[in-house]
Amino acid sequence: MKDTVRLFFRFVLVTLGALLIALNLNTFVHTAGLLPGGFTGISLLLQEVFLKFLHVRIPFVVFYWALNLVPAVMCFRYVGKRFTLLSVWAIIASGLFTDLIPGLPVTDEVMLCTIFGGIVSGGAISLCLLAGATSGGTDLISIYVSEKTGRSIWNEIFMFNVVILAVFGLLFGWSRALYSIIFQFVSTQILNTLYKRYQKSTLLIITEKTDDIVRMIREVTGHDATLFTGNGCYQGAERKMLYTVVSADEEEKLLRSIKKIDPSAFVNILQTKMLKGNFIMKKQD
Repeated sequence: MKDTVRLFFRFVLVTLGALLIALNLNTFVHTAGLLPGGFTGISLLLQEVFLKFLHVRIPFVVFYWALNLVPAVMCFRYVGKRFTLLSVWAIIASGLFTDLIPGLPVTDEVMLCTIFGGIVSGGAISLCLLAGATSGGTDLISIYVSEKTGRSIWNEIFMFNVVILAVFGLLFGWSRALYSIIFQFVSTQILNTLYKRYQKSTLLIITEKTDDIVRMIREVTGHDATLFTGNGCYQGAERKMLYTVVSADEEEKLLRSIKKIDPSAFVNILQTKMLKGNFIMKKQD
């Protein structure tokens, strides 16, 4: 029952993310003539190419669904089945919503559309990611690579999108392309801020309840810890310190649990820039 409720909640979040993606496209992106990154941008670019050079208007979903087919199959085989099925729903829903739902008359100011469109885009994609899915396209590829390497590649995806936007600039003008790069940059920064699964944090925990805290770390993260002993310089008493590395999105939950077990624990959380060794993450379901 609990698993069913959780799955339904994930479905609702993904649907909300897909709705925001569609509203963003029809409100900010189309108003400012922007081109978002990833397969969404490629689909819109192909739409414009067919319309400008062949005078044929092809629905957005035709290109968008076709481009997402191969990444979806890869993720179904190598990442997770529920993860992929929810992602496929996000792809289907965002495509349909884009073709069916009109945009909102918010503003005609290009820079405002660029900045707030990027914020909404990053927030919508983050909703899908936090629900254990993606919005499709290069996000599927990014999660596939991140699951294999254990690191975030959003910045690399941003550079790939810049290449797409350079082609867009050559065909349709550099002004729209440069605004689109700003849009994509804002979206990427929002993603890096909200979604931290592939970022690492190091926890240094000084506590007398080491056994209870190690047990909790194993249950919550699947990771272990290393115990150090030493002397506190202030009182000269023996102290115990646990050292562990976890995904950054788990640190707040761990901190709350540590404080419940030992309210007097001293915890130092450090951002881990680079990690070498066998760091095993929980798989996507």
